[in-house]
Amino acid sequence: MQAGNTTRNYGWVTRSFHWTIAILILTGMAIGLYAETLPSSTDSDIAQLFTTYSVHKTIGIAVLVLAVLRILWAITQPRPAPLHPNRRAETLLGETVHWALYCGMIIMPLSGWLRHSSAPGEFARIVWPFGQRLPGMPVDEIVSAAFSAIHKTSWLVLAALILLHVAGALKHALIDRDATLSRMGGRSTDLPEPPAGPHLPAFAAPLLALAIWAVAISLALGIGGEDDAPATAPVEQAQSAAPAEATAATEPASEAQPVAEATGPLWAVQQGNLGITVVQGNSPVTGQFADWDAEITYDPDTQTGQVSLSIPLESLSLGSVTSTALGPDFMKAGDHPISTFEADIRAEADGHIAEGTMTLAGAEAPVTLPFDLQIESDTATMTGQTALDRRDFDVGAGYADESTVGFTVTVDVDLTATRQ
Repeated sequence: MQAGNTTRNYGWVTRSFHWTIAILILTGMAIGLYAETLPSSTDSDIAQLFTTYSVHKTIGIAVLVLAVLRILWAITQPRPAPLHPNRRAETLLGETVHWALYCGMIIMPLSGWLRHSSAPGEFARIVWPFGQRLPGMPVDEIVSAAFSAIHKTSWLVLAALILLHVAGALKHALIDRDATLSRMGGRSTDLPEPPAGPHLPAFAAPLLALAIWAVAISLALGIGGEDDAPATAPVEQAQSAAPAEATAATEPASEAQPVAEATGPLWAVQQGNLGITVVQGNSPVTGQFADWDAEITYDPDTQTGQVSLSIPLESLSLGSVTSTALGPDFMKAGDHPISTFEADIRAEADGHIAEGTMTLAGAEAPVTLPFDLQIESDTATMTGQTALDRRDFDVGAGYADESTVGFTVTVDVDLTATRQ
């Protein structure tokens, strides 16, 4: 059996690569489209999503590895000569589709892996022992959204190329009745040498293929930027420290009232961050609230005070699971758009604590926030962390164990405030 290619036909190595990759690509596409239709409202639904996307991603990695090997093999091999060299336009189209398919076999799975590597809280794992994230790839929602847009566009481009490829093969089989399919089917050992004719410039088809993908990726990034703008806007707002607008002169939200009569001077927040970390599918997912108001009173002499915090839940950015976190199964932001924390502040032996009540998703629960406080002149800096149990607020009640979503939600606060 002939392993290498000749000017008349393809060897068994090339044929094996061709049919294996074709089956994997079509299977991966079908599974990806199927996954898009799956619900995600119960534990069993989420488990099915995990499994389906894991299979999809693992197939993608297999395609990527085989595509690289196929291209390296192709570089060392001759290609069968055109059966109709005088049909220059048709030959150029066939060669361009051929090279564009090579590009697509790399771009589609690679963009998916890059999306997986950069996505905050990517839950469906690749089934292999070599790690989940590419070294050096930042975990960033905006970067992940860009690769997601490329991945979604690349499958459409690749599907179109496959249709062109199949249409060309059918034309050769049904209209031209030539040996094109026999070359890749393994029944071409006795074929005659193809006719001589003009040759296309070697660079023409590869350049056209690269141009096709350059346009596709440019369109994907443009479309992706528009589609993902609402999701990424909170991240940009959070980085610009939106809570700087929360001063003592700002009216607190109607649900946020001090727990006791304010004592001591008022402190106006100048900048700060309010972040949360949840565990989804054994992977930490970190997010931020881009908007929140805090009314703080604190007397450095007595080391006591009060805090009233109001958090619009819609300002949350939590990576790819933001909409799920705000939905009716979790924070119920549609029915309860504001979360509040009202607490008394007092000094402890090793720092300070704010002890009071938090409202979230229509439920109340006691919360204690330990924090460190440094005051220099009229400027105070504070950093604190506490752990909430989502079950105390009936959040994610349908997820009765931690296999899908962890019980603990870590809250991190840091801010700078000035005395009024």
